[in-house]
Amino acid sequence: MKIFNFNNISSQDKFKLLTSSVVPRPIAWISSKDSNGVYNIAPFSYFNLVSTEPPLISVSIRRDGGVTKDTANNIFTTKEFVVHIVDVDNLEMANKSSYEYRSMVSEIDELGLTRVKSKFVGTDGVKEAKIRLECVYEKHLNLETADLFIGRVVGMQVDDDVVDNEKIDLQILEPASRLGGPNYGLVGEVIPLEKPKK
Repeated sequence: MKIFNFNNISSQDKFKLLTSSVVPRPIAWISSKDSNGVYNIAPFSYFNLVSTEPPLISVSIRRDGGVTKDTANNIFTTKEFVVHIVDVDNLEMANKSSYEYRSMVSEIDELGLTRVKSKFVGTDGVKEAKIRLECVYEKHLNLETADLFIGRVVGMQVDDDVVDNEKIDLQILEPASRLGGPNYGLVGEVIPLEKPKK
């Protein structure tokens, strides 16, 4: 077995090893707005569910050269954001939104996405996503090179086609995930296993 001492390897090597090992990772496609009402949307794959009661999600937003990203600045400012679940139909657009636009440029407008009003927060979502989690700021942890946010989900909008009896149909949604390098994945074979009983 090959051994990697993380005290002795480069940041780039750590990145490559971890992002290609911790897979698949769900993608939070986050819309937010600044104090002037300029909208931002960007994908983040350091994202997951924290708990259902209370309903909390986590997202880590890396700083580039110590500079806080627009999404993080916007969450600090407005204390709210919308997480869209990336699926096969909007994956290419989500990837395009990862381009480093200038702060005053709205990726939503640049990419021709359709803004839709949220029901529970003042930040709009985008129509191109089948699932939208409307979130408010709950907590923040300042890491060495990233901002880790805990968001409270205050409401959710789901396309009628993908939800049945409060359960999401993965075959219809076809959620996308982040893999290592330039690679993305879709849900493949599903293996049902019942939880062991005592």
